Amino acid sequence: MDGTKEMGLKNVSSTCSISEMDDFDLSRLLDKPRLNIERKRSFDERSLSELSIGLTRGGLDNYETTYSPGGRSGFDTPASSTRNSFEPHPMVADAWEALRRSIVYFRGQPVGTIAAIDHASEEILNYDQVFVRDFVPSALAFLMNGEPEIVKNFLMKTLYLQGWEKRIDRFKLGEGAMPASFKVLHDPIRKTDTLIADFGESAIGRVAPVDSGFWWIILLRAYTKSTGDLSLAETPECQKGMKLILTLCLSEGFDTFPTLLCADGCSMIDRRMGIYGYPIEIQALFFMALRCALSMLKHDTEGKEFIERISKRLHALSYHMRSYFWLDFQQLNDIYRYKTEEYSHTAVNKFNVIPDSIPDWVFDFMPTRGGYFIGNVSPARMDFRWFALGNCVAILSSLATPEQSMAIMDLIESRWEELVGEMPLKIAYPAIESHDWRIVTGCDPKNTRWSYHNGGSWPVLLWMLTAACIKTGRPQIARRAIDLAETRLLKDSWPEYYDGKLGKFIGKQARKYQTWSIAGYLVAKMMLEDPSHLGMVSLEEDKQMKPVMKRSSSWTC
Repeated sequence: MDGTKEMGLKNVSSTCSISEMDDFDLSRLLDKPRLNIERKRSFDERSLSELSIGLTRGGLDNYETTYSPGGRSGFDTPASSTRNSFEPHPMVADAWEALRRSIVYFRGQPVGTIAAIDHASEEILNYDQVFVRDFVPSALAFLMNGEPEIVKNFLMKTLYLQGWEKRIDRFKLGEGAMPASFKVLHDPIRKTDTLIADFGESAIGRVAPVDSGFWWIILLRAYTKSTGDLSLAETPECQKGMKLILTLCLSEGFDTFPTLLCADGCSMIDRRMGIYGYPIEIQALFFMALRCALSMLKHDTEGKEFIERISKRLHALSYHMRSYFWLDFQQLNDIYRYKTEEYSHTAVNKFNVIPDSIPDWVFDFMPTRGGYFIGNVSPARMDFRWFALGNCVAILSSLATPEQSMAIMDLIESRWEELVGEMPLKIAYPAIESHDWRIVTGCDPKNTRWSYHNGGSWPVLLWMLTAACIKTGRPQIARRAIDLAETRLLKDSWPEYYDGKLGKFIGKQARKYQTWSIAGYLVAKMMLEDPSHLGMVSLEEDKQMKPVMKRSSSWTC
């Protein structure tokens, strides 16, 4: 395939199932030398305390991950004499081989991985392109394996593409917008390589990705944490790139909420699925990207102005999300008893949500212990659906408080069959059916019930679940999910997604050898073997964030 090149297997991860390990003995994995990196002032994290990861159970409190160098997870790693030793799972080598086949080269340098290599598929569509969001798990796998070059090249190439003038039907996009994807065109006659970017002008539905810029900032921090190399983030190009993204999403307008107003199809759910408004995935990524940028911006005059704006937005955003997007048994009972048509600052039902609009399934779904961030909140509307990515990112970014993080884990355990089933992990729950499906999706044949974005099961989410489990001290949940995935993924040729209420069936239109399904598995395995890798994608709670206030409190308090 154009733009790809096979490489030999190198430094393959030796991870495997560790189901025999005690749940509270994970701290033994952390007994390895740590490297102390002297940090420059421009990368200070001040009150954000990122260097200690909130592993509140299993004896992992405040574990410092200054950076987690790759290379530990190789076949040459000496076998441990302890009962916690790791042997390579047969799937790992196959996964690495498949991941390396997906690498794209630009002028001889690796710059990313294509979305899928499905030779059996008749339609390539845009699966032969490098997607920003899709490359993130691939990048993490390479970083964990001590191969940062491809990640650095990717960050710089997408930064270059950000500088392009972006027009769709004579309308100019914001300067800070990052591409959804790019493709490398090889001219064998002239021996030249050309980059072609897609900012939404070719996408199905013509929607520009809101999440690409956020993922770029998050990945830049992951690269910095993994390598200990501060110089890339401090280059004028990267500083400018971050500021352009921030300018775009921090712009002032008519919004009365600190959340970002977004169109359908602007994130991983890239088709019409009723997420127009303030989708949880974008808000969680927005929060995480702001915190990552705060830790990497230089303290020059312009940088200080952005830092001040970010700090104010973070406080408002955390309060709003923790207060109004959070749902547990008590909150559900409160909403069930809401009064409507309230006026003034002291209103309890601030968004005028009609209690009769609460769907019946929520009452059966909500356990007495557990909770989650719902899908969307806006005037007279609460989307009570569960969205996996948004909730996992909320844990990793510490948008969720420690108590809320544990409650999300409790919910996953309590509703394992609904949210995990036979293949991790449901992208959304429940599926939209019948008349509602016709209205919400526009009769989208790919998003029929329990398929694709409409309640389909996505193996890529395994790495986010694993990271969230490790951060909350619940590795047993991740092990159980990984064990499930290992029974099918390789045999089924690494599908993009699974269909059915329990995720039993390979998706009707799912691509095989989907790269982020492969990379997501590898990242989950390596992270469970070496929890210090969590530092790349985890942020500790900022103690200066205001505590959650009761819904009845006036917003003027």
